Amino acid sequence: MTLLGVNVDHIATVRNARGGSEPEPVYAALIAEQNGADSIVCHLREDRRHITDRDVKLLRQVVQSGLQLEMALNEEIIKVALEVKPAEVMIVPERREEQTTEDGFDAVKNADALKKAAERFKEAGIGLSVFVNAAMDQVEAAHKAGADIVELHTGPYSHAEGADAIDKALDAIETAAHCAWELGLDVHAGHGLNYHNVERLLRQVPVEKVNIGHSIVSRAVFTGLENAVRDMKNIVASAG
Repeated sequence: MTLLGVNVDHIATVRNARGGSEPEPVYAALIAEQNGADSIVCHLREDRRHITDRDVKLLRQVVQSGLQLEMALNEEIIKVALEVKPAEVMIVPERREEQTTEDGFDAVKNADALKKAAERFKEAGIGLSVFVNAAMDQVEAAHKAGADIVELHTGPYSHAEGADAIDKALDAIETAAHCAWELGLDVHAGHGLNYHNVERLLRQVPVEKVNIGHSIVSRAVFTGLENAVRDMKNIVASAG
């Protein structure tokens, strides 16, 4: 059965918009766990635009299901990860100008840096996931560098318009997933997934876990976080 990781970054975004202390992303993580989340995800960006160092440390202390820390290959953030020791880290590309992660990490171009970081994480007992585009060369490069998991970038599928474009994007994800499985990697998927498109993805590509944030937080505005997480969990569990 496919697992659900819930990203709490956007709870922190709302908090930071007013510069206050609420809503509390740590509390959101606890609610998510109580309503079916199999893990909690947060992204400590270099500019700390949403999640802060304080959030990461508290989340590590209270999350029971497992904390995944999204991060760039930045020495300052690597040191935070090695100190906090989440269950796993996920390496993503990062640009200050972007609204959210726009593309997969280039594991081919950055193979040496990724391998060096992977050795440090392995020594610390931290699992390593790499967020990559759905391409076999990226999957193979992540594996060669020492990744335990690849998370396939589902943005092209989530934003595709028209049956042909959707089918093409799904086929690419499926091909990359099979490549990863043959290499012994776990396969996760994320970016742009929502209540309308995640079932179709999982019917064709039953990955081990999907990581979803924005869609859940958006629905929570109207239905409450408990219901939003529970509804997504039911969809993921029945489809995967």
